[in-house]
Amino acid sequence: MDLEIPELPFPLRAYGPDGHWSHEDGVLTGRAGPRQDRFVPPTDEALEPASDAPRLLGAPEGDFQLIARVTVGFAAAFDAGVLYVHVGEREWAKLCLEYSPDVPTVCTVVTRGHSDDVNSFTVDGGSVWLRVSRTGRAFAFHASRDGERWTFVRLFTLGDDKETGAALVGFMAQSPTGEGCAVTYDHIEYRPHWPSDLRNGD
Repeated sequence: MDLEIPELPFPLRAYGPDGHWSHEDGVLTGRAGPRQDRFVPPTDEALEPASDAPRLLGAPEGDFQLIARVTVGFAAAFDAGVLYVHVGEREWAKLCLEYSPDVPTVCTVVTRGHSDDVNSFTVDGGSVWLRVSRTGRAFAFHASRDGERWTFVRLFTLGDDKETGAALVGFMAQSPTGEGCAVTYDHIEYRPHWPSDLRNGD
């Protein structure tokens, strides 16, 4: 399934399980099914097949920022709405609003073979603004309670220069322990440049 939305200068394609993706009046909606996730436990010595979850991704060119307000219909631990970056089958990252495990929390996962897992700060209610930015092979994650004042969450690299040019970026829904959850993304915005300062709140 391909989907074009006016806020983004590139088309989106669905990956993984069916996310029932739709876009209407500036709101993107998706749904994770039961026990769907994208995570490779760091406690496993062997590289088991990566679990999967509905993703809707596209290929931006050059530096960019992708911004959205994410709202999650939390029902079970670790239900989440995600901004997602994919460079390879074992190299990807998630910026999540997650029920972690019983409080809405901004958290991140960076996978290089195995996944790490970092909680940043809790959120009142089921919505938060998320932003993923790229310059070269560097990516930055930010989050905001109001869409105005941004908190720096994480800076990292993925892939090599050749791989990064083909990075996919977009949206994901997950419900690792539950029976599924709905996620909406609104106030979607694309900026064709890297933030001027990662830590000043802009």
